[in-house]
Amino acid sequence: QLQLVASGGGLVQPGGSLRLSCAASGSALDYSAIGWFRQAPGKEREGVSCISSNDGSTVYAESVKGRFTISRDNATNTVYLQMNSLKPEDTAVYSCAARSEDCTYYSDKYYSYYYWGQGTQVTVSS
Repeated sequence: QLQLVASGGGLVQPGGSLRLSCAASGSALDYSAIGWFRQAPGKEREGVSCISSNDGSTVYAESVKGRFTISRDNATNTVYLQMNSLKPEDTAVYSCAARSEDCTYYSDKYYSYYYWGQGTQVTVSS
């Protein structure tokens, strides 16, 4: 079994930064990638970023490239999402999820992930 716990959300002003964490635990730590998704009210869930467990390769949505950085700490089974230069349109509930394939294909598709953690709210507002 796998548990994913997302944390680090909060209220930040435009231009500010936040770092989200996704801590994995349990007996089924054999996932191949962790992805971050977000969903704003009235909008579809959007794939934000993905990091592969084997080689650390990453994928980013165009909307966050150059502003967000995904990283991992294999020793603690934690994946981070550093979010800089935040904009009001980044406001959403952010969730992390695990999949059994690396990030090469369809990593932005929610249905390619088999396990989801709870979300953490990120609000960007002045």
